[in-house]
Amino acid sequence: MSDYMFMLESHLTAAQNRVAAQVAAVAGEMDLNVYLVGGAVRDMLGGFPVRDLDFVVEGNPVKLVKALEKKGAQITAQDSTRKSYDLLFPGHISASLGIAREEKYAKTGKKPTIRPATIYEHLRSRDFTINAVALSLSRGSRGLLIDPTNGAGDLVARELRAISGYAFYDEPARMLRMARLQVRLGLTVEPRTLSHFENAREARVQRHISPAALRREILHIAEEPNPGEVIRSIEKAQLLTLFGPMLAGAKVNHAGFQKLQKALQAIPYGTDLGIEKLGIFLLTLAEPLAPKERAALVKASNLTHADVAAWQKLEARAKKLERALKSASLKKPSHVYRALRDAPGDEILFLLARSAERLVQDRLKNYLQKYIVTAQEVTDADVAAKGAVPGSPKFKKVREDMIFARLDARPKRIPVPEPVVAAPATAQRRFN
Repeated sequence: MSDYMFMLESHLTAAQNRVAAQVAAVAGEMDLNVYLVGGAVRDMLGGFPVRDLDFVVEGNPVKLVKALEKKGAQITAQDSTRKSYDLLFPGHISASLGIAREEKYAKTGKKPTIRPATIYEHLRSRDFTINAVALSLSRGSRGLLIDPTNGAGDLVARELRAISGYAFYDEPARMLRMARLQVRLGLTVEPRTLSHFENAREARVQRHISPAALRREILHIAEEPNPGEVIRSIEKAQLLTLFGPMLAGAKVNHAGFQKLQKALQAIPYGTDLGIEKLGIFLLTLAEPLAPKERAALVKASNLTHADVAAWQKLEARAKKLERALKSASLKKPSHVYRALRDAPGDEILFLLARSAERLVQDRLKNYLQKYIVTAQEVTDADVAAKGAVPGSPKFKKVREDMIFARLDARPKRIPVPEPVVAAPATAQRRFN
């Protein structure tokens, strides 16, 4: 195994490693060269958590996608122009898979001309050098790092550099992407790239960013570790009004995003609540806006009915959970655990950020910091020792009972020894 493969497997979750192995195996059966590219490799090299898996194949990916569908993957989106697919694998692992291609733009804002290409040509036509790195998963070259634009070097230098002087003219949405990557990765924009950006902004190429591209950016920003700072970065770049001309000055909800960030930080690292963050992000973004302004935001960003529902129904759903958490019937830790175990993550996040009820906040923090940890202490081996067969309904019931018993167990008292009182000095002398 190459050092890069070891590094990759160390950065991926168990579920992500299974997906990467499955894609590599199926592609190998079809004699297709497959590569992990872009953000996943960038995050691996930079030491950041890997969020999404992006695969590229040299050849037609259609048969590969169909084979992956038979193994449980679902197509969530498709770009017929670029022959790329967004996939959702079991375990809620999202990935993209597309053809290695070269893109040529004849005019700003227009669709590019696409032609199949080698992986090297594909990487040279991407946006930034740090996103133009690939790791081969193919049998003959597994673990080979391909970096034609020295993206790994720019990561070490903490610089964000565009591959081409026409990067922002070819695809204006890269202007928003640059502001977003700056914040998440803590990079400084390389001077020449900054000059290209300012020239593009003065030429007003941002007007060519489509509503669909704006929606994609909103989806990405909502999932950022610090969405409020990304909004501030986009505002500083004078691009926030693309989502609606009203988003300026007091209409930018910086205070609301600070509350959201504090709530996100209250969730212990590694705790997976399966949070769909789009609803609370949009709710926070739109909070200071009037009804007409909110409608303009929806239109400008091409938000779907599902997007709007996630935003507009969140508070009512979360308030219902808040009432349940205030109930006097939750007398034991196991009761609180049961109430929150199956609660949607966005409702928990909403209450962390906005509930003024001290009891609710205390129960949420106990659940996140204590009860989840205690529940994880009950292992499969512990349950099997009770005679339950793994995978059976009884196994699940026994595990639950063991978790509840451990949560409700009173802490053992540690006996405190009686203090030893020394005899007075005079008495000691008389005794001696």
